[in-house]
Amino acid sequence: MRWRTAMAWKGAAFTVPFFAGFALFTVVPVLMALSKSMYSTRSSGLGFGEPVVTFSGLENFTRGLTDGRFWGSMWRVALFSVIVIPLIQVVSLLMALMLDAIRRRLAARFRLALLIPYMIPGIVQTLIWIYLYSPVVGPLSPFFRWFGLDVNFYSGDLIWVSIGNLMAWGGVGFTMLIVYGALQAVPAEIFDSARVDGASEWRIAWYIKVPFVRRSLVLVSVLSIIGTLQIFSDPLLFRSMTPETVNKDFTPIMMIYNQAFAEGNFNYASALSIILALVVGVVSAIFYRLTNRAPV
Repeated sequence: MRWRTAMAWKGAAFTVPFFAGFALFTVVPVLMALSKSMYSTRSSGLGFGEPVVTFSGLENFTRGLTDGRFWGSMWRVALFSVIVIPLIQVVSLLMALMLDAIRRRLAARFRLALLIPYMIPGIVQTLIWIYLYSPVVGPLSPFFRWFGLDVNFYSGDLIWVSIGNLMAWGGVGFTMLIVYGALQAVPAEIFDSARVDGASEWRIAWYIKVPFVRRSLVLVSVLSIIGTLQIFSDPLLFRSMTPETVNKDFTPIMMIYNQAFAEGNFNYASALSIILALVVGVVSAIFYRLTNRAPV
């Protein structure tokens, strides 16, 4: 028993770096934000005196729950998520199924090529597409003008399309790789039995492969929901090119950033961060609960 206990503690020791980093960079900042959100900072003497910090309780949370700008940005991002996340999952699933249908040596080459956009840093991705979208120096606007179309990717009608295309370009490869890995874990005997019974490749894909990768699709969908609701760098860089379309409260994170670093209201920004974290957690938990079912 002593030897088993020692081995158990030795194995558990490998988790110490993760939990230490999680506590230092996640738990502690959340507790600090929660503490800071309970206070308010007000300037005295017509704004020229020393700021006075007072305990305000849930006042910042009440303000955040009734702030139309914050919930407007939340609704804007939610609608975007409902459209772009399913599209990314469907395209990734189709790509994974096509890779699974070809020879493994050939699939390895295509897999690497499709994964290259994901390996490019997010800021670099955004800068590349900002250049491509530019109506002045980019190649896309002149290309559409050849067909008599005046396309402005920075306009209010197309800005979300531009951001969605950027997210799909960078995220499809990662999702495809996760789904493709799940497909490789499916026993080949199941496919052989289905073919012996006369099942076509389409029926094998729809009734066997897709149910087996459902859990992987749920996992990447939850990660996509969390990432999309916290979208920040893409619209922030787009704002530098089209500030009249992408305002300072375009997404929840942009509004939090503006409150903290432009207006200096860290207390209110902390409260909005806690509210956003709760919304992301609740939405992710509901989605996971509704979709994470074992294949029949």
